[in-house]
Amino acid sequence: MNHNLLKRRRGLPANQAMETPLSPAEQAGMIAAAADKFAELFDILHIDYRADHNTRDTPQRVARMYVEELLAGRFSAPPKITEFDNVEGFDGLIVTGPIDVRSTCAHHLMPIYGNAIIGTVPAAGGRIIGLSKYDRVVHHFASRFQIQEELVKQIGQYLLDTTAPRGLAVRISAVHMCKTHRGVLAPHRARMVSTVYYGEMKTNESLKSEFLQECMALERGGAA
Repeated sequence: MNHNLLKRRRGLPANQAMETPLSPAEQAGMIAAAADKFAELFDILHIDYRADHNTRDTPQRVARMYVEELLAGRFSAPPKITEFDNVEGFDGLIVTGPIDVRSTCAHHLMPIYGNAIIGTVPAAGGRIIGLSKYDRVVHHFASRFQIQEELVKQIGQYLLDTTAPRGLAVRISAVHMCKTHRGVLAPHRARMVSTVYYGEMKTNESLKSEFLQECMALERGGAA
């Protein structure tokens, strides 16, 4: 890999984005370098990736998966927010979800999966955003090595900075396979729930209660 690229990108936290997105050439170089390292790991573990039909080319596949999918949120720009005029001056609670969360635990590199629900109270004289953008924001920040406590705050802070609502809440409920597939071998129904509140969603108990009720309804699959 290009030495300048290594120098430019070394030493950043796992869930922090690069200053600039990878160019196609940089991405190809990173995949090639990572594939070499995965091959070296297979050699250390005495796994034959040269002749075994099951693992042949696996180092290359895994390297591509990490760069292009599991860590895509580190190497690409955040999604652009499409805004619309709030013509009717709507200033009530909007809740959207469940939004699929698929991430990778920064501690053991095991999958995290679950859902996010977002509640926002737009400013009456401000603007609102396209509904699908909430999904794109969640997917972007989840595509990194993460811990859930930081993921929920990254999503919330980005939406707060880009949409300036009167109130905002982000709730994530997820299964951590670092707990279900190793260590204590917890059941898959064991989940971690984390929620952050901003603005009026933090100070207005009525809004907070309404948001939590909508979360329960959406997670049951039968919103009223």
